[in-house]
Amino acid sequence: MKKSSFVAMMLGTVAGVFFALGMCMALLPEWNAFRPGVVFGCIGIVLGIITFFVWRKMAHKAPIQWNGKKVLFCLFGVVGALILGVGMCFCLVWENIILGTLIGLVGILMLLSLIPIAKGIKE
Repeated sequence: MKKSSFVAMMLGTVAGVFFALGMCMALLPEWNAFRPGVVFGCIGIVLGIITFFVWRKMAHKAPIQWNGKKVLFCLFGVVGALILGVGMCFCLVWENIILGTLIGLVGILMLLSLIPIAKGIKE
């Protein structure tokens, strides 16, 4: 295993734990820890972003060149993730399983379509 992959795996694990713990703290009313949960979730997101840049630097990757196409792909991914989250909310919070499942499937299909849209399909 390359050193860059190992460091990315460790930092990504820490970021994921912070994010997951923060979401549990924020979303479970029994814990009464909404504000600390939001803080932990934000720390996890920031650590995840830092992990990405540290890994790229250690793997000697070129900096990302942003253009309109990449921004649209990012926005499409964010919208797909939000739609998936709304579907989960319909199922878990509002107990509307059928509508939540349909909305969640639309979000999953949007996220699955990102790779073929961005890279194309080749033989």
